[in-house]
Amino acid sequence: MQTPWEYRYAHRMQKMGSSIIRELLKLTEQPDIISFAGGLPAPDVFPVKEFREACNRVLEEQGAQALQYSTTEGYRPLREMIARHTGRYSVKVTADHILITSGSQQALDFIGRLFLNRGDYVVVESPTYLGALQAWNAYGAQYISVPSDEHGMIVDHLEEALRIGPKFIYVLPNFQNPSGSTLSEERRRRLVLLADQYGVPIVEDDPYGQLRYDGEHIPSVVYLDNHYRNDGEGEYAGNVIYLSTFSKLLSPGLRLAWVIAPPQVIRKLVMTKQAADLHTSSFNQYVAYEVAKGGFLDEHVKVIRATYKQRRDVMLEMMEEMFPREVRWTRPLGGMFLWGMMPEGVDAAEVLKVAIERKVAFVPGASFHPNGGGENTMRLNFSFSSPETIREGITRLGVTMKEILKKNGHHK
Repeated sequence: MQTPWEYRYAHRMQKMGSSIIRELLKLTEQPDIISFAGGLPAPDVFPVKEFREACNRVLEEQGAQALQYSTTEGYRPLREMIARHTGRYSVKVTADHILITSGSQQALDFIGRLFLNRGDYVVVESPTYLGALQAWNAYGAQYISVPSDEHGMIVDHLEEALRIGPKFIYVLPNFQNPSGSTLSEERRRRLVLLADQYGVPIVEDDPYGQLRYDGEHIPSVVYLDNHYRNDGEGEYAGNVIYLSTFSKLLSPGLRLAWVIAPPQVIRKLVMTKQAADLHTSSFNQYVAYEVAKGGFLDEHVKVIRATYKQRRDVMLEMMEEMFPREVRWTRPLGGMFLWGMMPEGVDAAEVLKVAIERKVAFVPGASFHPNGGGENTMRLNFSFSSPETIREGITRLGVTMKEILKKNGHHK
């Protein structure tokens, strides 16, 4: 029976649904479930001691300011620190190029609010980050999917998508969520050229860029765009909106992220944020600055890399040992995820039902494909669980998949 509330919701709610990932995260509250479902950083690498000391310093030395309303753009010393860090990679930006947001999810929402009219097209990789799709579904976005492989978006298919006239291109070039793939430098350069040729902006989402465990650093899309336009000279005024976050480097509970864009775009995003929440938590910004300044962050990232590399290696080793030979998977160079591909015709959602009975969870891959497909794929997170837990969880999952594939005639 429908209640009177059903007739009062805005039309935009028709395209919105609950995130399967957020629903699966509820399983992690059950202590006997081994969950590879969430995109959770390891709590054992959170710098709790440094946060405690930073909170005390902020309250003792700047308590009145930290507990007060603040500017929408964000705490200037924090933005200046981000600008200095960005300058290491030869992209010259100032605090005026930066907006602090309450997590990257808020930044994605603001980008949708700023650019998208109902029916507008967005170019995305397939698969792509589910949180972006959820943010932009609210604004009536339609998606043009470009296939991807272990080297990221297959840019040879991009030009056809650009002819349709999208508002922007959305990419996660480093250790992509969900697939773990990394966009090659050659493809990044081609992406920048095509975006410029067709006059389409790029949204570069880079939460995992500092979490590289193997191989050499690849220049960011914003860096390549900057050099393509003016050989890296002068302050940035290009075609890319760049997003990153402290969630993977310090703590997701801070809800602190940032946007880098030309100042005229930042000014529009500031207006958008003023209508949403006035400003990101002052206290959190002061504390994050206290923790991150003085070179601590550079050293702390090394601890995170070592921890996650070990866990990735254990998961890959166990998958090699326990998964059916018909299953393939990515071997990410960094980040927090890898991507499994079962034979065509095997439904990961059905596998999940049996896996949960065995007390192990993952995310079925179909929801990461905005225009359908991927029913036989799965996302696995390796950053959260200990090596011992990973060994047990992958063993359970391998046994489950062998049984299901055998039942479906795929496994001998």
